[in-house]
Amino acid sequence: MTAAILRAGARTFLSVRKHRNYRLFFTGQVISNTGTWMQRVAQAWLVLSLTHSPFAVGILALCQFLPFTLFSLVAGVIVDRLDPWRTVIATQVTQMLLAAAIAAVALAGVAQAWHVYLVAALMGLVQVLDAPSRQSLTFRMVGPIELPNAISLNSGLFNGARIFGPAVAGVLIATAGAGICFAVNAASYIAVIAGLMMMRPSEFHPVANRERPRIVKGLKEGFRFARQDEQIWLILVLVAVMSTFCLNFNVLLPVLAKHTLHSGPQTFGLLSAVFGVGALIGALVSAHVSRATLATTALGSTGFALCELLISPLRSTLVIAVLLFAAGICFTTWSSNSNSLVQLASPDHLRGRLIGLYFFAFAGTGTAGGILTGWLTAAGGTELAFAVAGIAGISISLFVWLRARSVHIVEESTVEERLAA
Repeated sequence: MTAAILRAGARTFLSVRKHRNYRLFFTGQVISNTGTWMQRVAQAWLVLSLTHSPFAVGILALCQFLPFTLFSLVAGVIVDRLDPWRTVIATQVTQMLLAAAIAAVALAGVAQAWHVYLVAALMGLVQVLDAPSRQSLTFRMVGPIELPNAISLNSGLFNGARIFGPAVAGVLIATAGAGICFAVNAASYIAVIAGLMMMRPSEFHPVANRERPRIVKGLKEGFRFARQDEQIWLILVLVAVMSTFCLNFNVLLPVLAKHTLHSGPQTFGLLSAVFGVGALIGALVSAHVSRATLATTALGSTGFALCELLISPLRSTLVIAVLLFAAGICFTTWSSNSNSLVQLASPDHLRGRLIGLYFFAFAGTGTAGGILTGWLTAAGGTELAFAVAGIAGISISLFVWLRARSVHIVEESTVEERLAA
């Protein structure tokens, strides 16, 4: 039994054990992701405290996601022009300075809502470049064989911090105010930057050197390849629909807790936490399996959407929590698989652009999705919003699965087999 557990753990954390550069990156992210979630909670709390307006918190979300809507496609071309290692160092330093700036303002007691909006918008702008650069760097650190494992571990880090970060932030806000959370986040970037600086570029996985693309021409090349590659096109369609209709928990869960379940912030925290626990477990399972297939992706998105559809008529906090836990497992199944498949199907010279398309589908639709979900919730409560999300998610998942079968997309069982083919 003990030997089996050790073997399972070794396979789950294969990328950490095998690649020194990724081990440094992973260690830094363990610390930094917690700080990131602390800042997210502190930003929303500070804005609400300053304005006493839920609408003002909605503006904060707009500031965070609008840069992805506007610039993620162009960012993919820029990433293909730059060295991802140096780019990530620059973006992490910039985010540290921004966190330090809002920390100084908040701790001095002179913070205003527009200060938080400005920093959130600038953070979002930097993250538009940081997110695809980190994905490209992950490929360079581990190569194609361990890529699904590393992406799943990255997802596990993010969702583990989703559980721990807000809890720590809540304690610190109650005892010392929101400013200390910003300061802790700024300090947390030191671990990431130190890990990046200690990496050995000579150990990066080699990629083909290509001419640096121009913006317009580069965008056209990325779109053309995505349109011609059936697997990438199906993944992008699936991710765009799921993100627009189904990934609006930042809007739905507070309303579900307060108005549908007639509860308080404790219930909201519980529902958010159980989804995060499920997502963490799903990420660790995906990392252990190290498989990336379109069928698994569609299965995960179907399960996620089905959980939302089942939540729609419910009034039991316990049953809803169980379904959100299952939804979290399904979420990281389809999101990590879809990310891996896009990268594995991308030529070296187009990887940044195709990752940019992926992030536009995943995060760039958040603005429209939030507005749509808010309208549905106002029109028919969370019952209508969850029902529409479930139906839309199941429909697109079924379409993707049937389309993949009809065009005979071959899905090898492992990355090793795909590379050997």
